[in-house]
Amino acid sequence: MSRDEDFETGLARALRRTAGAFPPPSADLVRRSVGRGRRKRLAAAVRITAAAAAVVAAGGGLLAAVPLGGHGDGTPERLRTGTQARVTGQPASPKPAPPSGAEMVRTLSGLLPPGGTVSAATGRDGSAGDDIVWPMAKLTYTTARGSTALDVTLTRPTPGVAADEQGQGGCLPVQVRPYDRCATEKLPGGAVLTTVKSFTYPSRDTGQKRWYAVLTAADGAEVTVQEFAGGGEKEASGTADPLLSLAELSAIARSPRWDSALAALPTPPRAPATGIEAVPGDRMTRVLKSHLPHGGTVSDLNADDGLVQLVYDDGHGRNMVEADAQYDMADALAGHMGCAGVAGDCRSEALGDGTRVKTVRGRSEKGGSAQVWQVDVLYPDGRRVVAREVNSYAEAGPVTRPRPALGLEVLRAVALDKAFFTG
Repeated sequence: MSRDEDFETGLARALRRTAGAFPPPSADLVRRSVGRGRRKRLAAAVRITAAAAAVVAAGGGLLAAVPLGGHGDGTPERLRTGTQARVTGQPASPKPAPPSGAEMVRTLSGLLPPGGTVSAATGRDGSAGDDIVWPMAKLTYTTARGSTALDVTLTRPTPGVAADEQGQGGCLPVQVRPYDRCATEKLPGGAVLTTVKSFTYPSRDTGQKRWYAVLTAADGAEVTVQEFAGGGEKEASGTADPLLSLAELSAIARSPRWDSALAALPTPPRAPATGIEAVPGDRMTRVLKSHLPHGGTVSDLNADDGLVQLVYDDGHGRNMVEADAQYDMADALAGHMGCAGVAGDCRSEALGDGTRVKTVRGRSEKGGSAQVWQVDVLYPDGRRVVAREVNSYAEAGPVTRPRPALGLEVLRAVALDKAFFTG
């Protein structure tokens, strides 16, 4: 996922947690905000915001190409110094300051394979306090085979936020990232290593390649190392692989040279409880599955409070099915349950009790030729359910069957099922 995609997904989750009733310009925007991904990422949103801070040139002389003759030690003095052990009767040593951008660049440079050169190196200082900034470094690494852009970021999770709603580790659902090749590995001591081969534009299976590795420590702190083939993010095209393999990226992420820097990272303030009512994910799953025709198979289940996505295969091709359930949406959707301005085949009706039902058949908003069928139900008291299906395993994925599997009548039954709210 590119930084833009990380930001969009993280912001969507943050908005849903803090302002579920914020009025969208259209009903479809609410669906897109909730459905784009189940957990990316509060931490990413913080990090992208922090990126607006001044980025300083690291080391004063690394902007010119610097040959790398070997690994060397490469560890700045501040990063070698860990927190001192507490001695009985003596005050504890203060926690070291977060690493500077220059230190981050020197450490990353020292972990690169020998024989290449580093250029365009910049770093961002880490800082504590009310506005935490995570330390980061980025550079271009060049060999006779070409160039690749790398960056590394260190982060610590926010207390009070579910682990799967922040951080970069773990594989994203196929519905969100249809072309990712992702794997996770549990390491001794409780850490988890995630490795991903993706694309700068993850809704495509062509263009600039983006590979990354994430080490998530047992306490949730993360080292994220990513590279973009041919140059900076969105600055190159073609199908070449990045210069560093996933194994080499993983070795950088797992290096003990980051340990002292991770230990110096501040812990963000605990996130306040939002108080927003949400339909439990297990209930969402149970209700949606009860409407699926018998004889098919279910895979790639992605369930969260208020959202469930899965892939249903009736033997004639994989089919994504999704249900969203929300409370207090009457004001946000006022004037948006009609068909004005809606692309595709749209029908809007009002039931006898005032419930509004909007049915839309159209093309995928992510390009390509996939069909998206959707039934949107808004009850008079503000409860809302949206049921969607796509004739692919992901909206941005390749078409896997001539038409969606369930049909509009089944989607309508899903969207009108009050069991989402009653259990």
